[in-house]
Amino acid sequence: MDRIRLRPFDRRDIEWLTERHAALYAQDEGFNDEFRVLVRTILIEFADWNDPSCERGWIAEGPEGPLGSVFCVRQDADIAKLRLFLLVPEARGLGLGRRMLRTCMEFARDAGYVGMTLWTHESHRAACALYRSEGWTLVSSAPVQSFGQDLIEQHWSYRFGDAGLS
Repeated sequence: MDRIRLRPFDRRDIEWLTERHAALYAQDEGFNDEFRVLVRTILIEFADWNDPSCERGWIAEGPEGPLGSVFCVRQDADIAKLRLFLLVPEARGLGLGRRMLRTCMEFARDAGYVGMTLWTHESHRAACALYRSEGWTLVSSAPVQSFGQDLIEQHWSYRFGDAGLS
């Protein structure tokens, strides 16, 4: 774990992140190519328009290359949105996901946001358990048809000060 660093996202990461997201979600969830298009669009918009004073992306990188990503983007003046949280299977179970999540949350707090939000699916059980353990609250859950699959969409929130982020 000490050989894994979190480095800033760079435009050169777009292809790897797009392909890795698409491949893992197709394999694990059966997602169609709509998901690849969504991920690529989010990444290009972030690369072209992010405000580094209040938005940031990180790539987890080990000696063999990239292992995951997490992004903090501005939803509005008070709320940040966690996006593109990914951890490749070979890097799971090391505590890296918690480290990445906390890095993103600490950045959001330090950037002056009062809270955060995220969108995910119920099938991402490990990620949802991590959010819950870090003080996030499930706000809503509803069945949807997305990316060629029947899913349960979830929205989570976090308020700085409500839980013990320090």
